[in-house]
Amino acid sequence: MRILAFSDLHLSHDAAEALVAASARADLVIGAGDFCNRREGLDRAMAMLSGIAAPCVMVPGNCESADELRAAAPPGATVLHGEGCEIGGLRLFGLGYGIPPTPFGAWSCDMTEDEAAERLAACERTDILVLHSPPKGIADVTGGWFPVGSVAIRDAIARVQPRLAVCGHIHDCWGREGMIGESRVVNLGPTVNWFEIGARP
Repeated sequence: MRILAFSDLHLSHDAAEALVAASARADLVIGAGDFCNRREGLDRAMAMLSGIAAPCVMVPGNCESADELRAAAPPGATVLHGEGCEIGGLRLFGLGYGIPPTPFGAWSCDMTEDEAAERLAACERTDILVLHSPPKGIADVTGGWFPVGSVAIRDAIARVQPRLAVCGHIHDCWGREGMIGESRVVNLGPTVNWFEIGARP
């Protein structure tokens, strides 16, 4: 399956235009959160992405709540936040929000490590783990030196060993990746990122 994945659109018209154009060649599109800015403009962000015809899986970032994203998502899109789905023979599980809580204030949609661990406990097997926040220690450094990734997410990846885990959130680390066991972890950013993953026999 040919998968197009991105994160942190933040209402960028240019990024949305490129993503929609590329999606014509995708079997599945994944959006890993932060489509708008500070809980504003989500309907506009979804309108920008409305030209995506492929099946689409989204998780909320810290800039939109799960309920807000479910209400605004285009028809046919699947919003995951503590649950999974299957598309084209691939299992996906998603968890959004800022984990651990950000310093951004009341507008930010965040979860504690304990809350995240409780949601991630429901993930027993998955091919792709769709996250907004990165795991602790991989693509999670902000300000040039300070790691802010999630221990709960790292523990879940180590336990479940998905074939791919995608995230965003930390703008300083867009495009960076690493491994946790056999799992490839990629911080996406608002660019066209391609992955090829076949369904399990």
